Amino acid sequence: MGDPKRIRKKFVRSKIMWDRNRIDHDHELKERYGLKNIRELWKASTEVTRIRKNARLVLSNQASESVGREMIARLSRYNIIGREGKLDDLLGVTPEAILSRRLQSIIAKTGMAKTHKQARQLIVHGFISINGRKVKSPGYLVTADEEPRIGYYKPIDINPPNPAQEKTAQGRAAQQPAQPAHAAPAAMAAVKAATAVEESAKPAVQEKAAEAKEGKGE
Repeated sequence: MGDPKRIRKKFVRSKIMWDRNRIDHDHELKERYGLKNIRELWKASTEVTRIRKNARLVLSNQASESVGREMIARLSRYNIIGREGKLDDLLGVTPEAILSRRLQSIIAKTGMAKTHKQARQLIVHGFISINGRKVKSPGYLVTADEEPRIGYYKPIDINPPNPAQEKTAQGRAAQQPAQPAHAAPAAMAAVKAATAVEESAKPAVQEKAAEAKEGKGE
């Protein structure tokens, strides 16, 4: 069976669990990035804490400079900091910087989905691919090289017609009353022409009726 795998804890809970300002801030980030739960935010916060801790160790000469170079190279690969970044830039990394590199956030930002929640749904249902490879993890961190290679794994229309809305529109059109004759100039002109014809024909009809009456009297 082999040695059991040691599972490393992926997030650390906040030390001030019942602080109102922290709770409001966390929920605001959760809604902004369409996260499923607060744990996804805690994972990003834990990663930021680890980055800052390692940067401080390097700055205080408690860790080798190679550790700092590796961290800068990795974060620049994800476009979290610039390629010419320094150790001081690592101290300024925020959870928002990590969350903005999630596949879900990039799908919503590029317009492939109308909202973050729709982006998550597309990813989970297998509609998104990177370089032709299906990716079904909304929390997948996208590198700068992978970002232009994101596309749809299979065709989908994110703006499909709504049958209920079409039916409602048709029902409203059927319920609208017909426009009166005076509202249409062409119809009004036709009515006037027909009236003029009838008026011009009246004398002829009256003459024929008088002649017929006289014939009967003789």
